[in-house]
Amino acid sequence: MNIRKITAALVAGAAALALAGCTSAGGDEAKITLRLWDEKVADVYEESIAAFEDANPGIDVELNVVPWSDYFTTLRSEVGSGGGDDLFWLNGAYFEDYAAAGSLVNIDDALGKNAREGWAESAVQQYLYEDALYGVPQLTDGGTGLYLNSELLADAGVTAEELSNAAWNPDPEKDTLLPLLQKLTIDENGNNAASPDFDPKRVKTYGYSAALELQNIQLNYIASNGGTYQNEDGSKLTFTEPKTVEAYQYIVDLINKYHVAPPAESTNDDGDYTRELFLQGKLAVFQSGTYNLAQVNDNADFEWQTAEIPAGPAGKGTTAPAVIVAGNTNSKYPEAQQKLLEWLGSTEGAKYIADSGAAIPAVTDARADYDAYWQEQGVDTSPFFTVLEGREPFPPVIGKNYGAQAEAFTPPLKEVFLGKTPVKEGLQKAQDAADKVA
Repeated sequence: MNIRKITAALVAGAAALALAGCTSAGGDEAKITLRLWDEKVADVYEESIAAFEDANPGIDVELNVVPWSDYFTTLRSEVGSGGGDDLFWLNGAYFEDYAAAGSLVNIDDALGKNAREGWAESAVQQYLYEDALYGVPQLTDGGTGLYLNSELLADAGVTAEELSNAAWNPDPEKDTLLPLLQKLTIDENGNNAASPDFDPKRVKTYGYSAALELQNIQLNYIASNGGTYQNEDGSKLTFTEPKTVEAYQYIVDLINKYHVAPPAESTNDDGDYTRELFLQGKLAVFQSGTYNLAQVNDNADFEWQTAEIPAGPAGKGTTAPAVIVAGNTNSKYPEAQQKLLEWLGSTEGAKYIADSGAAIPAVTDARADYDAYWQEQGVDTSPFFTVLEGREPFPPVIGKNYGAQAEAFTPPLKEVFLGKTPVKEGLQKAQDAADKVA
């Protein structure tokens, strides 16, 4: 057995390995790699893959853990050049590019169409291309929730119930969320952000995790204001839609006008910054998904709790996307690849994720084990699911050319969050940049 995690510094070597079609000294061993972006799930995959290798002698699996910030850039170049990992995680934003290019194994052909019956229907539907399934569903998310530092809330006299019942609004007279976040934001002199003596340059603890984060911040605010992020087929972004502009203005004001969230200089290029700030006890409210439950539970050394997200003018809005593991059609070992895809899509293969609580398995028969784990931990996961009751999730990001669009619109969008460009003007620039490559 040879299982190792390859970090960013070794990505190039991993790609070269895939291209070379490396075998053991005897020439009979199939060496395949599985690429993902989550360290916690990678730890669990080690156990699952060890069991797989025991049952499949002659197949050696290596885990390639690539940071989210580099993941899709390097994946595109590797797969596009005829190499890349044998299996890799994909989300909905980048899926269609690979499916349309013929880079993904057709799962209906490889495992049989009946295999779909064992996986969450929403995950299956998200990864159909021309009516065929092109990935094995691995993880699903509940909706977005709030992770709360109970100690900081108590110090500020704010309750979890107040936060979950609050409503943000572009009209300050109707906004009940901002006053709570101001009470939770404290400078080094003990003044909160509502005080005239508050010093925004010397903040000790921030109230909230507003940042350039798509799934749990941007999409939530757009959804809860009745805005849109894309048109229905994902071919065009809709940044300049009035309700969407209002949502972005509110987020940016939380950062640059009211200073209840960390400056964009810290968060624009570090997707984990707000989570780490929360774990350090320097952030009262961390808005995120179920995929961070294990990180928080393992690393927070203070009392914490969960709550539903606040509402907006259009109610509570959240997306609930899924992640697949896809087979690379460039693989030198399609038989070994197919066996691992089948294992990862089975109840036995998925139980390792479920039993650890690292993520919600998309294999339906493993879901009960996930719920049982968190019940045993004494963690209330219900806010991530009750927020979805009685409402349709906001559509996940899709589109054949979304990767190129994101590369184009991200620089002007960063300038908006930095406060260097007015929101409406910056969103127009971002929209124009995306349209040029759409």
